[in-house]
Amino acid sequence: MQIKLRVFRFDPEKDQKPRFDTFFMDVDPNDRVLDLLEYVKADFDSSLALRRSCAHGICGSDAMRINGRNYLACKVLVKNLHSDQITVEPLLGLRVIKDLIVDMEPFFENYRSVLPYLINDEALPEDGKERLQTPEERDRFEDTTKCILCAACTTSCPSFWSDERYVGPAAIVNAHRFIFDSRDRAAERRLNILNQQIGVWRCRTAFNCTEACPREIHITTAIAEVKQAILSGKV
Repeated sequence: MQIKLRVFRFDPEKDQKPRFDTFFMDVDPNDRVLDLLEYVKADFDSSLALRRSCAHGICGSDAMRINGRNYLACKVLVKNLHSDQITVEPLLGLRVIKDLIVDMEPFFENYRSVLPYLINDEALPEDGKERLQTPEERDRFEDTTKCILCAACTTSCPSFWSDERYVGPAAIVNAHRFIFDSRDRAAERRLNILNQQIGVWRCRTAFNCTEACPREIHITTAIAEVKQAILSGKV
């Protein structure tokens, strides 16, 4: 099939404002959008800037807006877009460094703010083995372990668009993963962080995040559980 590919372009060192470059190409319906961008970079314009790494939906580096919705470019097949016109843009809410590359530091700063790591200063069991969990304790936070930090959820959130200080869905998901981990001892600290003005209460349950997540995490459910933990004072 033949498609029309429109790609957002902006180099702050040379351009006064963004533009779209248009490419017409013959593609296989099973091609991924990442394949099209690699084709552009290899055969049309080597200056095109984008992030990509594993190309298998694991690293999360190639998150971008495709036909107005956040996706991983490596996971979207041309045929599943149901259109012969494809528009590719950078994620919203973050500064464009060049073309499809955005500054991820505000996103990672918010992620780091929720202490996304196991905190437990208690002595290990006398037998020296790891801290054990039952299958039920592990299942309690299984869903939120799947986050790959692609930022697709956070940059689809209207609350984040209006204020990048909002910690955002991805940070709350990663806080959830440790708040409900039976081995962790810092749940109260995280809940206090998320109970601030730019914390969990900025969520308006738009469901954009759940729709955008390439890992199909039940993000709004996780956010609701964190809110309930704050209100009840229990984990």
